[in-house]
Amino acid sequence: MKSIFLATALLALVQAPAFAQSDALYGEPISAALARKASAAAIEEAAKNGWQIAVAIVDSAGELVIFERIDGTQTGSIALAIEKAKTAVAYKRSTKVLEDRVVEGRMQYLKQTGAMPIEGGLPIMLGGRVVGGLGVSGVRSNQDGIVAKAGVDALAKR
Repeated sequence: MKSIFLATALLALVQAPAFAQSDALYGEPISAALARKASAAAIEEAAKNGWQIAVAIVDSAGELVIFERIDGTQTGSIALAIEKAKTAVAYKRSTKVLEDRVVEGRMQYLKQTGAMPIEGGLPIMLGGRVVGGLGVSGVRSNQDGIVAKAGVDALAKR
């Protein structure tokens, strides 16, 4: 009886969602004007550091609004930036949360549908709601995160 209970409990843990849903609500999609402002700030931060990056901004439905890259950025960063932005919207949190779980050895995070577990994706919050996501790729993931934060922070100063 004890082993049946233990097996049932373990099965429930395996089938549980990888992490709890965020309480944040989705808002109206980010405007093109605000997306351009965030992208410009991200590009400026990367250029200041001499980093070749791609930046993508998606709306609250995960659809691409703005994409830019610095000349010479590796082409593989294009898709990664877009996927990081989509992940930040879909899961309403930083992609670093997923990366941290993988680093901890929790490999199920590699199988999350539509999730890119690499730092550099942030949700864009306005009025307490998720209105979009910003993804950056091209340098080390922590540097991608710095650039993404610069883009998101530019909107907080508006």
